Amino acid sequence: MRGDNLNGPLPLAGGRRPGARGAWLAIAGTLIMAAASGPVGASIERSADARATALTSHRTLLDRYCVTCHNRTLKIPAGNPLLLDTIDLAEVSAGAELWEKVVRKLRTDAMPPAGRPRPDQAASDALSAWLEAELDKAAAARPNPGRVPAIHRLTRTEYQYAVRDLLALDNLPKELDIELLLPSDNTVGFDTTAELLFVTPTLMEGYVAAARKISRVALGDPQLPPIIDIYRLPLELPQDDHFDELPLGTRGGTAIPRYFPLDGEYVIKIDLSGSNREPYELEVSLDGERIKVITVGGPAPSGGARRESSRFEADGNAPLEVRLPVLAGPRTVGVTFVKRTSAANEALVRPFRRGMGQQPSVAAVTISGPYGTVGSGDTPSRRRIFVCRPKTQSEEEPCARQVVSLLLRRAYRRAVTNSDVEVLLPFYREGRTEAGFDAGIQRALERMLVSPEFLLRAEYPPQHVVPSTAYAIADVELASRLSFFLWSTIPDDELLDLAVSGRLRAPGVLERQVQRMLVDARSQALVTNFASQWLYLRDLQARRPNDRFFPDFDDGLRQALLHETDLFFGSIVREDRSVLDLLAANYTFVNERLARHYGIPNVYGSHFRRVTLGEDSVRGGLLGQGSILTLTSYATRTSPVVRGKWVLENILGAPPPPPPPNVPALKDTSAEGKALSMRERMVQHRANPVCASCHARMDPLGFALENFDAVGRWRTNSESGTPIDPSGVLPDGTRLDGVAGLRRVLLARPGQFAMSFTEKLLSYAVGRELGYYDAPAVRAITRNVVLNNYRFSSVIVGIVKSMPFQMRIQE
Repeated sequence: MRGDNLNGPLPLAGGRRPGARGAWLAIAGTLIMAAASGPVGASIERSADARATALTSHRTLLDRYCVTCHNRTLKIPAGNPLLLDTIDLAEVSAGAELWEKVVRKLRTDAMPPAGRPRPDQAASDALSAWLEAELDKAAAARPNPGRVPAIHRLTRTEYQYAVRDLLALDNLPKELDIELLLPSDNTVGFDTTAELLFVTPTLMEGYVAAARKISRVALGDPQLPPIIDIYRLPLELPQDDHFDELPLGTRGGTAIPRYFPLDGEYVIKIDLSGSNREPYELEVSLDGERIKVITVGGPAPSGGARRESSRFEADGNAPLEVRLPVLAGPRTVGVTFVKRTSAANEALVRPFRRGMGQQPSVAAVTISGPYGTVGSGDTPSRRRIFVCRPKTQSEEEPCARQVVSLLLRRAYRRAVTNSDVEVLLPFYREGRTEAGFDAGIQRALERMLVSPEFLLRAEYPPQHVVPSTAYAIADVELASRLSFFLWSTIPDDELLDLAVSGRLRAPGVLERQVQRMLVDARSQALVTNFASQWLYLRDLQARRPNDRFFPDFDDGLRQALLHETDLFFGSIVREDRSVLDLLAANYTFVNERLARHYGIPNVYGSHFRRVTLGEDSVRGGLLGQGSILTLTSYATRTSPVVRGKWVLENILGAPPPPPPPNVPALKDTSAEGKALSMRERMVQHRANPVCASCHARMDPLGFALENFDAVGRWRTNSESGTPIDPSGVLPDGTRLDGVAGLRRVLLARPGQFAMSFTEKLLSYAVGRELGYYDAPAVRAITRNVVLNNYRFSSVIVGIVKSMPFQMRIQE
């Protein structure tokens, strides 16, 4: 087996190429003879002289600028000293972990610290480059792909997507919501980290319950009891305008994508809140087709009679009900108001809270059913499962074998053996005896969904592997790594066919598969999974900016901020743009609500559209997006420290150490009682020498973003009313002024951001935290990314072809 990006073939486990020993002995003998008598010897001598000169120069630089602190006497940093006075620079491979730390400190300008003498940039870069070359050479001689558990459980998200793609089953009823059936995964780092994906009794109970319910819905079990789902709308969600998923000419409400398991009748119950003094028309639709229009509110009918079309009354707001026949399969239920006029848009007058305005709004929608079941219907799930239909009893078991075999191949992500099928057939036969052919398939599917082969990604070593030896994983294992990396789900038939036939590593095949998979809709998982974790976007739902300071921040704005970043990162993926556009793109995505928040003119309506930003815009790239700026602020104010730390960690890949214990809170006022600006507070904080070194790196980065308030609006004065000064000086003397200056500084070293982004993506892909031994692979990928104009696909291809992604090490 070969690794496309490696210098020569990957070593076969426990073996060596025929004649390799004799060939190398012959080459060595030739070199020895040549060294003794000719130009080769002179070349080796010149090379040795150059190396000795370089060693002397680099040792001098270390002794002058680094050893003064990092020595046996001072032992800096305390607790984990970096001792540079005793380590041998001539044997870099022997101290690879330490030297990788040195390289990172030099490349990110973290050392020497502020206030200490610094070498000129050329000398620092020369030392870094020399160390990197030595480290890369040592890594190539002894590949170390890192240790990942051989058994890797699917994350909750991967399980959900795998069920979706295995059974063509999406938008399950809330009763079958995977987030409710299974406990949450690790929240430290990426949720793909294999070592933290435990299998507990509670989790197994969840899997068993999920398998039973999912199999019944997928097959359309006629005995399925009614399912009751309640969809509550956020209290802070404005309902004065149109939502994209609903018909034009409507306002508020909600669109609910939901899988209906059987043909039958379903009941839609609608709870409203708000004023009922005037009549409004409430529309109920199915898949965009209007089903019923109900008049709600207004004066009561004369004579005290209650109108069926007006059951929304002041005395308790009785819910409305609509009963309708629905065919099984994925459907979208819409509940919304027919829009009357824009004159009553309260969001322009005062902050919106449902039930407090002058117009009614939808508080919750309950969908229940089926009642009076008609049949299983013709659903995408049944079409995916039943690849054959037996006409006679004698055809049933052969057909069952065919159905089970195809499902197993996709679920187990490999070629299926007869013994695999035989394990499930007893379950089929039991169900067949009880309730017929469909029930037998349902019972076999239920067993499949709790199989370790489905729930776990197992990677088995080939026979006779020598311990501590790196080896190439099998093609089917590589296909699973690739699919779960890009799609967070199982391989499709095309990828699996290539793997099973042993053609996945043929020249050019992996690259073509990567390109195909990136343009597939399933690559949205890179946005919803990777980007949301890398940028901490999942935390935005829990953020509650203070109502007193930010009265117009509501759930509509929160969702708009998230959607902007999702669309923006998705455009980088789909259009294969430069990853540097994450910092400096001249476009973003907004709707009217978000455009008003940003001060972008001439954008109307709820639909998100791409807008090109002017050259002087402050909004280009992630640094100008409100989602990031809100996440890196407190409820009442901004935080240059939090924002600076975010830039160091997520953009530069150089996170600061954790703060020391018992750090005092910032003082809001001076000794005279005067309100202090954020910069004045931080000056007082940095007076503590323990805090000063880290803050010298963080604070200038954070202050450059200080013109953005705690919810991402542009401002010129701080919370204290004083003019904002967004300027700063980095430890290396580089000056920056505002967000534009920060972008220029970051883009002045594009390779540093590309390397940081590659590290994050590689960690997500291989399911573990990276170690010092991964740095050579990251550098190799980054060099290729630079040569390919930083295109997003070049990062993905580099990772997929890298040694950590394609290899394992035998324990």
